Amino acid sequence: MKNRFVFFAFFALISCGSLSAQIKKVDKANNRFANYNYIDAIKNYERVVTKGYKSQDMLQKLGDAYYYKGDLTNAAKWYGELFAFTKDISPECYYRYAQSLKSLKDYAKADEMMAIFNQKSGNDQRAKLAASQKDYLAVIKKNSGRYTIENAGINSKYSDYGAAYLDKKIVFTSARDTGSIGKRKHTWTGESFTDLYVADIGEGGAVSNPKRYDAGLNTRVNESTCSFTKDGKTVYFTRNSFLEKREKNASGATLLKIYTATFANGKWTAIKELPFNSNDYQTAHPALSPDEKTLYFVSDMPGTKGASDLFKVAINGDGTYGKPINLGDLINTEGRETFPMLTSNGEFYFASDGHPGLGGLDVYYAQIQKDGSFKRVHNLGEPVNSSNDDFAYIINEQDRTGFVSSNRAGGLGNDDIYRFKEITRIVDCEQAVNGIVTDRENGTPLAGVSVILQDQNFNVIKEIKTDGEGKFDFGTQDCETKLYIKTSLTDYSTVDTPVLTGNETGKTFVPIAMERIVKPIEEGNDLAKVVKLNNIYFDLDKADIRPDAAIELAKILAVMNEYPNMEVDVRTHTDCRQTAKYNAALSDRRVKSIIAWLTEKGIAASRLTGRGYGESQLINDCACEPTNKSKCTEEQHQANRRSEFIIIKL
Repeated sequence: MKNRFVFFAFFALISCGSLSAQIKKVDKANNRFANYNYIDAIKNYERVVTKGYKSQDMLQKLGDAYYYKGDLTNAAKWYGELFAFTKDISPECYYRYAQSLKSLKDYAKADEMMAIFNQKSGNDQRAKLAASQKDYLAVIKKNSGRYTIENAGINSKYSDYGAAYLDKKIVFTSARDTGSIGKRKHTWTGESFTDLYVADIGEGGAVSNPKRYDAGLNTRVNESTCSFTKDGKTVYFTRNSFLEKREKNASGATLLKIYTATFANGKWTAIKELPFNSNDYQTAHPALSPDEKTLYFVSDMPGTKGASDLFKVAINGDGTYGKPINLGDLINTEGRETFPMLTSNGEFYFASDGHPGLGGLDVYYAQIQKDGSFKRVHNLGEPVNSSNDDFAYIINEQDRTGFVSSNRAGGLGNDDIYRFKEITRIVDCEQAVNGIVTDRENGTPLAGVSVILQDQNFNVIKEIKTDGEGKFDFGTQDCETKLYIKTSLTDYSTVDTPVLTGNETGKTFVPIAMERIVKPIEEGNDLAKVVKLNNIYFDLDKADIRPDAAIELAKILAVMNEYPNMEVDVRTHTDCRQTAKYNAALSDRRVKSIIAWLTEKGIAASRLTGRGYGESQLINDCACEPTNKSKCTEEQHQANRRSEFIIIKL
């Protein structure tokens, strides 16, 4: 495992296998696994495997040990052995196997595992994201190629990661062990405990002269990732729980905490831990907002959704702190979110293995809005991201150069720091979503309609009303996003309209037609539409009233009885198949049959007029003359075979 994992896995090491009793040969390995001694646990497990023994629990722990260690290639190997051994596997193993397969660039099989994870995991945010972003590789490819990147030139054969700016220098984390009396090995990683180192930034952003940062922050425990105020007088940094002595939790583990210190006389002094730290959970990777009024960090404190979440906390003017706030579901998943970074124009960067990516941890970007909420999350693509772990992204806003850490192939150590330059920036693709609501029958704009914009899970985004011209405007929304628009108005049927915004910045115009529940009975209206009359069918070439037609005509009869002064003009129409002369005569006979039926039921003949129009008033492009043949579908012809009951007097 890469030593940096100490700083964001947070010992949340729930094996994706059972805890059944193991035979004595693996007891020792299990004990080492339980105490995060992955190096020796792996050696013990693999030694047992070479002797021909395998069990589900052991294969799970082997895969997990490599997964926590950050060696996803070997994790994929042993998860593969596990999946060949049994199919009775927990959902989390499917997720970890998928992540490990991505390190081999076997994205097809990884997607297959994620699909099963989606089925098994229930309401997991990672599963929802995978299901809703099935084309994630195409999206990532679209975002790729926007950086140049190279090894920073200050790496060792050990883990080096997590750079932070300090004037014309960077301060970074390293497991190299320069200048100490005895090497202190970490059983999780097999490397030395980490300390803070410093390097100079020269012309063109090149870094050189790495050396231990001997300014009073390094101790005999792990120090990591820091964030400095602009004046260089205050620092926030990560350390194992240690001030005057090492502190452990109830399980005997030394957790991570965020500390602050003040610079005076060339040394960091007045070191103290932040008040929201705890021996029961971990905090790490502090990142100051540009105005230095908010601290972003990662933690597994109560309220955390996944293995680790990103939080923010207010830094008050009197030196106190507010209550930590979870950054929410758009950012955090059930996986690991870590290494936050924020620019002055609201660019928020973080690493995650919960959002769809290329493998392991990827770096993501989201724009912070004025109200503190986030816009959609973007994967930065290659070459910043790879099929391995990529994290700890920082950028200089002036020249758009920066640093990112990775354990990708071709590096010197377990983790290396890479220097990059951003060539083109990701711009949030936005669509202006607006539209108009009209009456379906007459096209009249409808004012005062309640229009609700919902996301794909039907959560309300915004609610407004149409203006005097029936128009509505929801402002800009993300591109390639599924939305629903719900419209409701008294006396009209509620309409739910699905909307998919475009894939480039532009406009999405949504026309919505609403239908009256009870249509007005007014002169000129079609009584058939008022009573929602189903089509009146006649047998082929006949004009007799069928039983099903009589049921529909009874609706007309009821309304004419309710309005004794109402006069109606009956009009029937045919499709184009037959001659125009024949169709005119047929429709005229059908009109006479309808009038005869209504008069037999008591409607005075003086109240009824009518005419058959044949094929002379087609409502679509399904004319047949002069051949009486048409390529239209039966449904299209059916639209032309209709009966109308126009109110000519009330």
